[in-house]
Amino acid sequence: MTIGIGLLGLGTVGAGVAEILATPEGRHPLVAELELRRVAVRDLQRPRTIRVPAELLSSDPAAVVDDPAVDIVVEVMGGLEPARSLILRAIAAGKPVVTANKAVIARHGEEISAAAAAAGVYVLLEAAVGGGIPIIEPLKQSLGANRIQRVSGIINGTTNYILSRMAAEGAEYAAVLADAQRLGYAEADPAADVQGADAADKIAILTGLAYGGSVPREAIPAEGIDQLDARDVTYADQLGFVVKLLAVSQRIETGTNGDPQLLDVRVHPTLLPRSHPLAGVNGVFNAILVEGEPVGQVMFYGPGAGAGPTASAVVADILNIAGIRQATGARAVDGEPPGIDPLLAAGSWRQCRLVDGARTTHRNYVRLRTTDQPGVIGRIGTCFGEAGVSIQSIVQFEADSEAAEIVVITHEVLESRFRQALDAIAALPEVQRVAACLRTL
Repeated sequence: MTIGIGLLGLGTVGAGVAEILATPEGRHPLVAELELRRVAVRDLQRPRTIRVPAELLSSDPAAVVDDPAVDIVVEVMGGLEPARSLILRAIAAGKPVVTANKAVIARHGEEISAAAAAAGVYVLLEAAVGGGIPIIEPLKQSLGANRIQRVSGIINGTTNYILSRMAAEGAEYAAVLADAQRLGYAEADPAADVQGADAADKIAILTGLAYGGSVPREAIPAEGIDQLDARDVTYADQLGFVVKLLAVSQRIETGTNGDPQLLDVRVHPTLLPRSHPLAGVNGVFNAILVEGEPVGQVMFYGPGAGAGPTASAVVADILNIAGIRQATGARAVDGEPPGIDPLLAAGSWRQCRLVDGARTTHRNYVRLRTTDQPGVIGRIGTCFGEAGVSIQSIVQFEADSEAAEIVVITHEVLESRFRQALDAIAALPEVQRVAACLRTL
């Protein structure tokens, strides 16, 4: 039984999907049952890297969704609108959806959830996080028996490439970003990547999977690498650390007697000890570390973006739906769905809320620019001690003939106490400025 595919978007990922569907030889036998029926593109005249018959192309994506020859809608156009509306239109028509759109799911996941549950269709999204890394299905199924305590990861290939180059070469951020853009690893407008928004979208999705409930995407604090100074990458290396843009989702309180789960979800540059499982992930590769009980630590590693890896994840989801259709029939019987993606089963979601940042505990890296005179380190140490902040190490680096740079790494401390210490240190006459402040594992 041939299954008709409607493809919304024929960019990098869409072309990769079309290429897989056009070359089924040597792949899973079900790929031969998939047929590209309609493709939505912005510009019908634009030259393309893959040949698609002209009669399949349309500049009207709604017509692709509505086409009765289309059984599964694949959304790889990106952006919030019209992607969100088209996903909901497909669901309303009873058509399963495969999407790689992290921004839509991170912001409108519950709306899509309710629509999918009501219509009895699948919405699968393996490609939305981690490119070719299989993480969505393992979190839903293979690790479903675990109490997940923490999910952390390097989930943006652009920033990981930039940080890897900065560490290896001592290069400045702006120069490496320009190289990444020339090589196609960074967009012409890299803001979503380098400012942390892309990683925040992805960790929002992983949070819903790990803890069974959503958190408001707009409430997730995200700090990128666009303000990162190369000297902090160098100092970190000298102290035995590497700097990575880390996305973290951690359970603080389980939530009992009807109280919501309390979660700490955030994105920021982080110093990792070289012994940490994520420290050796370099270049455009991604990795996601899941920690739970009873499994312990499990890490998923692989290419995080690009036509091949992302298209691989998209087609895997298509095959998942195709296999279910073969086993249970093409449509739900008497209005009952053959099954709903657990992420998108609205009734199973639990209440979650984000913790007040002042209540979280972290280790910290601080770089201070100070006058070069005796007693400065002692006065800085006193400020930390009076705020109840324990220091792991304090090192002075020469900045120039008139100033010094002092780098402090703290033990784990309550954020409110750490900020109290920083305010006191910034008020010292010998301290010219707090030059950098990063989290440390």
